[in-house]
Amino acid sequence: MSHPASEPGPEPADDLGVVAPQLRALRRRASLTLEAAARAAGLSPAHLSRLETGQRQPSLPMLLALARVYGTTVSELLGERVADRDAVVRAADMEPTHAGGWTYWQSGASGRGMQALRVQVPYGSQGDIVRVHPGEEWLHVLRGRLRLRLGDTTHLLGAGDSAHFDSLTPHRIAAQDPDGVDLLFVHTLLQSPTAALCLGPTPGETP
Repeated sequence: MSHPASEPGPEPADDLGVVAPQLRALRRRASLTLEAAARAAGLSPAHLSRLETGQRQPSLPMLLALARVYGTTVSELLGERVADRDAVVRAADMEPTHAGGWTYWQSGASGRGMQALRVQVPYGSQGDIVRVHPGEEWLHVLRGRLRLRLGDTTHLLGAGDSAHFDSLTPHRIAAQDPDGVDLLFVHTLLQSPTAALCLGPTPGETP
């Protein structure tokens, strides 16, 4: 079940100058009204409008949801391009992007059926966000410890551990320790009118 996104106060971000107009342009390219796009992504129209005008900073899970709704990738939402869908992405070309407290680097080419990211998750960042959407996800812990909740079960993963799961299983990602956690993250870009993002604490549980 999809719940409207919570709407925290405005957060300044250097990337908003690129992200906001790109979000609006891609929604129009998909021939979606603000209300239809917001509903498909699990957001309120008012919140999506604030994202499109740069008054709010989109979190990575929000960007993932919008990318699925618009039939594109997070990298395109951010205005990034990988020339000619190059098979190799050099470290020097991986510019860090900040969204919702997370830092991530595009680690694969745009326009593919999967998206690969290197993600840095700080402690206490987005720990109450529960995600549900079509597709699959694979993640691998590079550094630190990850608290991964899948359905009703919580798993603690350390460096070298991986997880591969159906994204329709409600899932939540959080750093276990104050120094955060670094991940490799791959997800499928399945398009579906039922693509949704559930935001908010799991009832009866603290993040």
